[in-house]
Amino acid sequence: MLRRQSLIAFLLLASAARATEIQLSYQVLERLIAQQAFTDEGRRYVRGNKTDKCSFAYLENPKITPSNGKIAIAARFTGKSAMNMFGRCVGIGDAFQLTVYGVPFYNKGRVGFKDIAVQTDRDSYYIRKVKQALMQSLERSFDYNLLDDAKKLLEDGPNTGPGAVKRELMRFDVSNIVPANHALILTVDFTLAVK
Repeated sequence: MLRRQSLIAFLLLASAARATEIQLSYQVLERLIAQQAFTDEGRRYVRGNKTDKCSFAYLENPKITPSNGKIAIAARFTGKSAMNMFGRCVGIGDAFQLTVYGVPFYNKGRVGFKDIAVQTDRDSYYIRKVKQALMQSLERSFDYNLLDDAKKLLEDGPNTGPGAVKRELMRFDVSNIVPANHALILTVDFTLAVK
């Protein structure tokens, strides 16, 4: 009887709330991006791979903070654009800190970044080329599959023992994303069917 009353109270509360907030801390977001994007020994190769000795580029050590309505991802860039001539790499390369700025958005179950901008403390011909290439490639590189995690949490959460019920996420939408000081705040609206 108590379980039934709890379920009825939950359903009434859920139907009264039109939207819910999810607060995704920046530390958690860093871990998620590291797990999904920085998968090669903590690096995100944007050109080549670890076997390429003369032509490669990667980002590592991402740190995420809010910045005037955007997300700022500070990372270390290391790259080389050279040719292998008689066993030696001849060309240009550099290593430097950069910050990628992007506006978070939600589309088809995923949280991503748009309006990408890249800033560095130094400037050179090579750095300008790197910034230009990163702005074009990073917009589609960083994303988080929020819908899959929401399904796992809402459908597969603790639900064992006698009287267990089946849950199905019927609808899930994010209407607003705000980079607050302490977390990325997502306003979500969803329908959860309990059977």
